[in-house]
Amino acid sequence: MTNLEERPAVEVLGRGSPCTAVEVLEPRPVPLGGVRGTTVHRTLPQRRRSLVGAWCFLDHYGPDDVAVTGGMTVPRHPHTGLATVSWLFSGRIAHLDSGGNAAAVVPGELNLMIAGRGITHQEISSADTRTLHGVQLWYALPDATRFSENAFAHHVPEPVALPGGTVRVFIGSLLGSTSPVDTRTPELLGAELVLEPGATATLPARTDFEYAVLAENAEVTVNGTAVSHRSLAYVPTGADTLLIGAGAGGARVLLLGGVPLDERIVMWWNLVGRDHDEIVEFRRRYQAELGFEPVDPQDVGKPALFGTFPPDQPPPLPAPPLPTARLVPRE
Repeated sequence: MTNLEERPAVEVLGRGSPCTAVEVLEPRPVPLGGVRGTTVHRTLPQRRRSLVGAWCFLDHYGPDDVAVTGGMTVPRHPHTGLATVSWLFSGRIAHLDSGGNAAAVVPGELNLMIAGRGITHQEISSADTRTLHGVQLWYALPDATRFSENAFAHHVPEPVALPGGTVRVFIGSLLGSTSPVDTRTPELLGAELVLEPGATATLPARTDFEYAVLAENAEVTVNGTAVSHRSLAYVPTGADTLLIGAGAGGARVLLLGGVPLDERIVMWWNLVGRDHDEIVEFRRRYQAELGFEPVDPQDVGKPALFGTFPPDQPPPLPAPPLPTARLVPRE
């Protein structure tokens, strides 16, 4: 998914103690694709918090009646220095990228696209989709792998039963379930947790991880703190237990985690770099390679940074103008 916005503490605890220093991040609505386009609810990044582990972007959308919204039509656009994670609850989306990968995004199946030094892709909901509902996640690649080649991976996680619910681990490891997907990023977790009415899940936590819990379809509690629908609970490093509770109607949550990235990043539009000048260069290359701006003589003969695309596809998105002020790294 593309970002279409114009402007674009450690607690010491005993073993088994839930960390009560939970920070609740409220979502903000962001319209995608015009008046009839999908509206997403964004909880990362925020001014209060840019990263959870290496996770740097979280858009939650739906359930949307496609007859009303027109569905998702996100034309070709670039990414650098990050990976995208697509996870659906209902509907179907066609993914196509300049790495030569065409895939269907369907509920309960992971589609991971590693941009590395550069890639372009598009996402369009299928004609037979009636209800569209899911999340789009990005994580920043560490300096050691952010200029690696792009890649694509697909994985169908098996459900793992626990008292009062089930877990599907699509990235990392939890409750004995391990995703085989290579993230090129140390120590990440991504999982879907479905809780029965009134149930509370007691999950083991790594003390070196920070966690985020998205209240996907209903209010939940996270270590005793109420988290409203669509909000994100942030749990800092330090505890070895997470308590996630559902109300009378049950709940579904998205659990993210990871060791702090410990690197400063610049994220602008759909690009992740390390300073303002890198972002300027990524934007310049994209605009020139896709014909929005003239090709600089210095680029003649260089391999394309953002690859090629099949013909007869919707026209790509141009990059928005850069801000007048220099972009400042965040952490």
